[in-house]
Amino acid sequence: MLAYDEDRQTYAPGMRLSSLAPLAQQVLDRLAVDLGQTIHLAQLDNGAVLYVDKRNAKLPVEMFAQSGKVGPAYCTGVGKAMLAHLPEDKLAAALSRQSFHAHTPNTLTTPDALRDELVRIRQRGYALDDEEHETGIACLAAPILSGTGRILGAISVTTTTATTSRDQLLSLAGPVTQAAAQIAATADTWRFPEHKQA
Repeated sequence: MLAYDEDRQTYAPGMRLSSLAPLAQQVLDRLAVDLGQTIHLAQLDNGAVLYVDKRNAKLPVEMFAQSGKVGPAYCTGVGKAMLAHLPEDKLAAALSRQSFHAHTPNTLTTPDALRDELVRIRQRGYALDDEEHETGIACLAAPILSGTGRILGAISVTTTTATTSRDQLLSLAGPVTQAAAQIAATADTWRFPEHKQA
């Protein structure tokens, strides 16, 4: 699924994972221009988040997430958005692979706390990362679901808590969830390959 690039110290998505990125390019471009914020596209790979594409904000912010980077699912917006829509067997497998390390004081550090949050994510339709992975970084993410409800990936808007209030971030839920739905509709017109989600 992933190929490691020694020179860049990043992972490159294999054929099955990278196939979502070309389908999402126009939506990512438009969302980045409309919101003026950093936009990420990610997929799950064996319980971890693989960032497959990114659009920088007008004023880029230094952060962990970059295309080709692999990160934790339990404390990132895109990760939680995807975990929330896994079937129970795949969710259990994915949770068993999480470290639940406290990256910040806001990190959810137990499977039970995360499961409670996943219920809320399913109810509201989007996930939040409230400085859970990196101090000063917040994001709102929406799942990209196939017509049958299978999780294909997630899209997020990422900003800093210094420049964007929580209310301002929440006001972006509509555009982000609409962008996820547009990518999903495009993906449904293609024969999207199965990939290992957990």
